[in-house]
Amino acid sequence: MYSSLKLARKYLYYYLTASNGKGHGIHSPFVFDFIINVLNDKRNFYAYSQIENLRQELLNDNEIINIEDFGAGSTISKTNQRKICDITKHAAKNKKLAQLLFRIANYYQPKNIIELGTSLGISSAYLASANVNSQLITIEGSRQIATIAQKNMQYLGLNNIQSITGNFDDKLPDVLKNISSVDLVFVDGNHQKEPTLKYFDQLLEHASDQSIFIFDDIHWSQEMEEAWEHIKQSSQVTLTIDLFFIGLVFFRKNFKAKQDFILRF
Repeated sequence: MYSSLKLARKYLYYYLTASNGKGHGIHSPFVFDFIINVLNDKRNFYAYSQIENLRQELLNDNEIINIEDFGAGSTISKTNQRKICDITKHAAKNKKLAQLLFRIANYYQPKNIIELGTSLGISSAYLASANVNSQLITIEGSRQIATIAQKNMQYLGLNNIQSITGNFDDKLPDVLKNISSVDLVFVDGNHQKEPTLKYFDQLLEHASDQSIFIFDDIHWSQEMEEAWEHIKQSSQVTLTIDLFFIGLVFFRKNFKAKQDFILRF
């Protein structure tokens, strides 16, 4: 992982050089539409307050649990014992990003959603709340975290979530065998190059023209930046949007040429 100072410098450069997100100078109608109707949508949607109330409860929870980590590990703690409040603070997607995930799912209305990395279920709840007719399959490696996430989903009354516990390497192939198409993916569980590219290749076999893949922490480390560049070069990818903290990948066949955008968020 990059040091905090290097990451801050990278973010500053991104912020100063990215398109300002107002839509001006964007020559792609699809991206212009994304900016206006998704990225810059400031409405306070119905699901926001309930999920954020849950987040606040988790931030006040000092229970210590044992976790298993199959990915790149935590940058905050070197022990497998962590407080729920600390996991919420450092591992759960923040409000701004989580609500963007909701708006993406709400606007494009994907039917089948896969999430790699449930954590405590905050991002899962936002994705599933956007369309109750969708099916979200979320995979979490740590059993105790997965158990808490499942309780959180029940608390929110979300019945369109299937929670699976285990290593992505073992569980993802089985999930993909039983799904017709992958409409929306959020990859947020293993911040290493080779596993990220492996999951991308597996998911790519089930992508359609309308699929959207979202990768978390694309500038978190040199490995993740290399993975992001590799994904951008895939012959099946026709459009990418770099929001610094996450990267969006599209496969629309009607685009005249492959395009890569960096938008301020």
